[in-house]
Amino acid sequence: MTDLIPPTHAALDEAVTLSAEILRDAESEHVSLATVAFKASRLARLLNDLDVLKIMQYESAGYPVGPDGKLNEHVSKLAAMAGRVVESIDSTTKEITRQVYVESVSALEKELQTREASLSASHENSVGHGFAAFSWEAIGQAVEQDSLRKARDRLASRRAMIHDYATRKYYELKFSGIADDVFARTRERVDAQIGNLVHDATKRFASAYENLRSENPEDRSNAVHSCRRILQDLADTVFPPADQIRIKVVDGQNQAIRLGKEQYKNRILAFVDDSSSSERFHDIVGSQLGFLIDRLESVFKAAQKGSHDTIVTREEADRYVVYTYLIVGDILSLCRKNVERPQPKSG
Repeated sequence: MTDLIPPTHAALDEAVTLSAEILRDAESEHVSLATVAFKASRLARLLNDLDVLKIMQYESAGYPVGPDGKLNEHVSKLAAMAGRVVESIDSTTKEITRQVYVESVSALEKELQTREASLSASHENSVGHGFAAFSWEAIGQAVEQDSLRKARDRLASRRAMIHDYATRKYYELKFSGIADDVFARTRERVDAQIGNLVHDATKRFASAYENLRSENPEDRSNAVHSCRRILQDLADTVFPPADQIRIKVVDGQNQAIRLGKEQYKNRILAFVDDSSSSERFHDIVGSQLGFLIDRLESVFKAAQKGSHDTIVTREEADRYVVYTYLIVGDILSLCRKNVERPQPKSG
């Protein structure tokens, strides 16, 4: 279990803006890569990306080596994640050697500037000495050009790594924002309507949200139990328990559908059957409702036995609360259509 506090909405909003700023800076020739790496470390801090945060700090300050000149295991792992491992093949033995370059991005930038200036000066010097010195100058320039190419490649690799991270986070956050907006609209609509139909549903949803904030598995299972009670109360309202048995044809066979107190899933689906002429709507709601209620019941039975480890993550509990909102929203839409549907005239 992690002790990290999930990023707040304010932090996520700042992260979207910051990731876009990092992308602009990384694509500009006028902003030092050291500055970009520093901003990327802040982005990682906002999002609790601890490995990336450490990587960006090492990118800014250099990767630490021990007294023996080697990286420890953790630093070596982070350097590999950052793409700083360079492979070379011995032309004689054909053995592959791997080496990590540990310089900070600011050191790499200075090295590039130094080698560019050195190569430029070497070129001017060769022109001044004329053709006689050409062979010696050419050899020196070839070495300088090879070193310059390596310096450029390494710096380009650092820029690409930071750019890729910022790009990935930017689109993740933008997509998450869209999903949050869609769910927020659904939640507002459900919260505004459910209280008129199911008296305690709003309180139960509020309780579920409060329990989701806890790291205690028992509290998260309580959030799921609130969803179960909401669906039970909803079933009691839209299709009260009945002694009747409906016959439904499933795969060519007649199947008895009971509609008693405990069969709240069957009663909700019976309401959908009676209220919607769309077979597609029934199939979608039915499959979602079946999955959700089966899972809610398994959590409920585990809790009765004193076990709360059926739900082990907040993400799973979050999912059930979201599904409950979506299903309740679908049922409310049918209730609204029934109210709006013109009633037949008497006489």
